Amino acid sequence: MTDTAAIQPVVSSTSSAGTTTTNSAATSSATVSSDFETFLKMMTVQVQNQDPMNPMDSTEYATQLATFSSVEQQVLTNDLLKEMGAMLGGNALQQFGSWVGMDALARTPAQFTGEPVVFRPEYAVGAETANLLVRNSSGDVVQRLSIPVGQEEAIWAGVDDQNNIYPDGSYRFEIESYKGEELLETNLAAVYNRVDEVRNEGSEVMVRLASGAELTTSQVDGLRSAGT
Repeated sequence: MTDTAAIQPVVSSTSSAGTTTTNSAATSSATVSSDFETFLKMMTVQVQNQDPMNPMDSTEYATQLATFSSVEQQVLTNDLLKEMGAMLGGNALQQFGSWVGMDALARTPAQFTGEPVVFRPEYAVGAETANLLVRNSSGDVVQRLSIPVGQEEAIWAGVDDQNNIYPDGSYRFEIESYKGEELLETNLAAVYNRVDEVRNEGSEVMVRLASGAELTTSQVDGLRSAGT
């Protein structure tokens, strides 16, 4: 049996993200400023060397300045949005970091360690009977049991017909819904797994469970205190 106390949960945080983004924004701003100065110098040289008999139209200068200003503003706006995104990502990580150590309900396999597993079945509309299929990490069906339609929560004891305990490992629970002899559909049941890690990944906050499954926070259907 796995000693869960020896498994240390972790919250992964990219603390340098805000600094990196800020430095990147500052670098981009400096680059834009340098380019703008170069542009002005080029225009000055162009004015000094223009043909006095055929001077450039003033509207052309205005157009060039307006075009450069528009590009400059777009670059600075993009940098600002990136910086804001990094700040929001950090806030989200702080918000979901409290999930570490809790049990999350999601449609994923469960990590069996010899203790009964609580799961929540999902039945097809119109189902009259239902079966529970238990699959191991290889995808093989190790047990098939009848389950009453409408039962909201059930417990898998983790023992076979001879009352032998199944090996520790990852198991998933599927619900077959029948109407008469017709199989309507097969749904993956939701189970509780301990949250071991929460981290930022791009624009998403990812959750890693004790079973090894990784999912987004939006895929978590519920939370409870560990061992409840």
